[in-house]
Parts: sequence; C-alpha cells; structure tokens
Amino acid sequence: MSTALPAVTAIQSRRQFVRSVIYGGLAFYGMPAFARASRPPLGHVVVVGAGFAGLAAARYLREWSAGNIKVTVIEPNPQFISCPQSNLVLGGSRTLDELSFSYDLSRKQHQLQWLQDSVTAIDLAAKQVRLTRGSIAYDRLILAPGVDFDYSRIPGMSSPVAEIPHAWKAGRQTLQLRQQLESMADGGVFVMTIPKAPYRCPPGPYERACQVAHYFKQHKPRSKVIILDANPDITSKKGLFLQSFEGDYRGIIDYHNNSDILQLDTASNTIRTDFETVQATVLNVIPPQLAGKVAQDAGLANVDQHWCEVDFVTYASSLHDSVHIIGDSISAGLPKSAHMATSQAKICAAAIIDLQTGNPPNPLPVFANTCYSFVDDRQAMHVANVYRYDPAKRTMVSAEGGGVSSKASVQEGDYAQAWAQNIWADTLT
Repeated sequence: MSTALPAVTAIQSRRQFVRSVIYGGLAFYGMPAFARASRPPLGHVVVVGAGFAGLAAARYLREWSAGNIKVTVIEPNPQFISCPQSNLVLGGSRTLDELSFSYDLSRKQHQLQWLQDSVTAIDLAAKQVRLTRGSIAYDRLILAPGVDFDYSRIPGMSSPVAEIPHAWKAGRQTLQLRQQLESMADGGVFVMTIPKAPYRCPPGPYERACQVAHYFKQHKPRSKVIILDANPDITSKKGLFLQSFEGDYRGIIDYHNNSDILQLDTASNTIRTDFETVQATVLNVIPPQLAGKVAQDAGLANVDQHWCEVDFVTYASSLHDSVHIIGDSISAGLPKSAHMATSQAKICAAAIIDLQTGNPPNPLPVFANTCYSFVDDRQAMHVANVYRYDPAKRTMVSAEGGGVSSKASVQEGDYAQAWAQNIWADTLT
C-alpha cells in the first residue's frame, strides 16, 4: 500500500477548500490537553471493530495519549478491506486485492493489543467483553460494528440467499457479484434494489449502477440496469447522477423511485412493486440496515430498535456513559461514510483522553466529510460538507463551506484516488 500523501494547498476558494478536505480532511477535533503533557497511565480502552471508525479511534487514542492509554482491538477479520472504491471492482477498474490491507503496520506502529476474535456478549455492569475465546475487561469501550442487515423487511427473502449477494460489505460477495456480471449473457438485466434511508453510503447504490452500466457499455451493450429505489428520489448527488443516467448511460440505466419490494421470488429473481413486476438475470438486493449486531445484542440500539443514540461531544451512548459508539451504527442525520467514521473516531478519541484526565471535552466539535463517486473507470464527482455541533439541537448540523462538483471529470477522479490513498494511510498507518 502506498502511504505517500499529496501536498495540502491553502484554503483560498471553495475549490481549494474541497481539495484541503480531500487531502486529509479539515481536523477541527481539538487535540486533548493531555497530548501536551506527560501523565501516568490512563486506563484501558477496548475497541470492537477495526473498520475505518474503530481503527482510527485506536490509532489516535494511542498517539494523542502519548501511549498512556492501553488499547485493545477486537476484530474477527484477518485483513482490512475498503468499502470505498469497491464498486470499481464491479466495473472492472479495481481488484479486491488492491483494496485489501494488512493490519500489521497499524498494530506495530501504535503498539495496539490485538485479538482476532468475535464478541459473544458485553456485560455492561461488569465492564467486560466476552469473546469466543475468553473475556476482557475495560475502563471504556468503543463500539464500531458498522451495519447489519434486516431481512425481516424484505417480503419473500426473510434470510440471506447465497445466490443473491448484497455486496454491501466489501469482500467475498463483491467478487461473487462481479463473477455473476461476467457470466451473464449480453442482453441480460441487472436489477438492484435500494432500501429506504438511512443506509451505509448514500450515493453508493447509484455509483454501483454507473459502474455496472460502464461494464455493460464496454462488454455487453445490449444489457440493462434497472434500479428499484424505495426512496422518493435519488438520496445523494441527484443532479450529478442524473447527468450520467441521462447522458452516457441513456438506454442502459432505468431508474424507478418509490419502488418498495412488495414481493420477491428468489427462485425466479422476480420482484413485484406497486407499479410493476421485474425479472432479473442478475439480482442485487441491498437489504434495509440497522446498527451492527454487537450493539444490538448489547441493547444499545435504542432509536427505533435500529440505531444507537449518542452524545455528539463524546460519542458516549445515551444508555451507558462508559460505552462510546462511532461509525455507521449511530443515529444521526449525517451520511454513513468512511470519512464521517474517521472524523467521529477522532472526536471520540480526544474526548476519552480528556475524560480520563479529568478535563472537559471540546464542547463544540467541528469536522468535515467528503464523499466521492465514480461514474466510470476514470471520472468521479464529490460532495463535501462541514458539520458543527449545535448545543441547542444536541446534534451535528451542516455549516458553511464545502460544495459539490458541477460535473464528473477525470480531474475529480484523480482527486478521488488521492483521497482514497490518504484515508487509507490515515487509518492504517
């Protein structure tokens, strides 16, 4: 993995602002006071989940506490696989190997204790995490379990079906879906369903449609993409995606909004909605989503039994102040994105260090979020926003700054590749 970071330009215009977000993000987290002084050991933090959120939190806890907080990471998977850019595997311009990274550098660089294991239960009263091979005590716990999938809300598909991969967590299913596209005869139909928001990566499904359409245009020009979106409209970058749907992919992509699944026949790959019945050659059902299973099992998904309520100053659970939850599992009117996850991780890490040293956390955290989408193998577009904590509303709200591309371009594609290299380096090194 290349960890070379592009140079940061000064913020003199909206474009330069966006580029500064690309090249590392605007860090308004407020480094904890402890980082400027030598103190005695500050306790033990256990981090469950080593995706973007969990691994970033572990890194910055160690770095900003000058090694005085012991950090143990619990992660069942042997390697890190990046969801950002995984849709490009379906389009054929990336391989999964290029998105797969070892945890070794981060473990060694930050002297993280590491358990490759799965959580079976959390004893909140005893402050103990139970694993398949033993248990571990903590002073504070960070949960970063990502999302889980709610098949109970898919009529006709109450549990996963091996032949219908969602590929919404990069890995084996990404390769499976790519192989299905390669095996499909020219003239076939790829049908993708999008659940009602919130779900991980709001623009992700529309990027996926573009990537599949790009592949079809190059190799299977008689094939079609049908998007059955349960939402009233495109949830992110609407105008930009419509430029591609109605431009390069006119006649290939058909977008259907308000298309809830009324019935799914897994044997025939047929979906019935309020308006039509559609049969797929290759079917990609992205299920409705909710907080990761670890958070659910611990009883922390207290918003509609789907998402976790947190204090946005510390990311402590509203139910247990020694448990912090970051990333896609939380309830927030914010995009569930990789950049958002690392931003939350840094605020959480700084707040924990302050709490452990008896200092008040930064009461007004601010962070930026940037999200890129590729419409083919080289062209991309972005949306960028700054978010500030609003004490009256007790949530993060969009602030001035940021912006959106006017159109997809090769230059934006270059920025997107630089953004990916930088967030991987920030998380994994």
